[in-house]
Amino acid sequence: MFRENGYLAGLRGTGSYVLNFVAKTPVGEIHLFDGDEFLQLSAFRTPGAPSLEELVAKPKKAAYLKGIYDKMRNGIVVHEEYIGPDNVDALRDMSFVLMCLESQDKELIVEKLEEFGLSFIDVGMGVYLSDGVLGGILRVTTSRSAQRDHLRKRGAFPDSATRNKYATNLQIAELNGLNAALAVITWKKLAAFYRDLDFEHNCGCTIGGDMLRNEDVPDAAAGGQP
Repeated sequence: MFRENGYLAGLRGTGSYVLNFVAKTPVGEIHLFDGDEFLQLSAFRTPGAPSLEELVAKPKKAAYLKGIYDKMRNGIVVHEEYIGPDNVDALRDMSFVLMCLESQDKELIVEKLEEFGLSFIDVGMGVYLSDGVLGGILRVTTSRSAQRDHLRKRGAFPDSATRNKYATNLQIAELNGLNAALAVITWKKLAAFYRDLDFEHNCGCTIGGDMLRNEDVPDAAAGGQP
């Protein structure tokens, strides 16, 4: 039912919740790529609650999270480094990719995933502050060999001028969790675990109106999965 191995990039917030969900499926391997240390900031963005001793030790984030989920499953593989030009070829053997990161190398990573012919899901949050309250959109974008170009129209590559309040506001773990849940549900649809009626390649959830919008739906969806 599920693919044999997968790759998860970025464990800052949404990525850690994606791991929480994916670790509870029968997928064979989960490869974690992240070079960050697990600091106090991380404790507000990931599931669970670290002890003071764990925070003082400053373990690598990927290793810390592996230690949690190793208690219930095998197959979590840690790479204590960021994906970039020097190691992007490590993704060639992956079966599926769940990508949760903002990086100057992200466009290169996407180009390589397309070159390798891999299907992947990219997630993102556009959060802004208006009149003292937060609003925005949570995004889940699917890329497969049959449909690729839409990814570049969906804000997958934000520049420094479009940085948003996500970088500074800590108390949004529920948004991380929701963004992750939408991504994993999409992945499970592709694995034929959940029913898929639209076969959308982009889903946006508006915070202010709790509205889900499916976009980039292939014409073949009316008659079946393309």
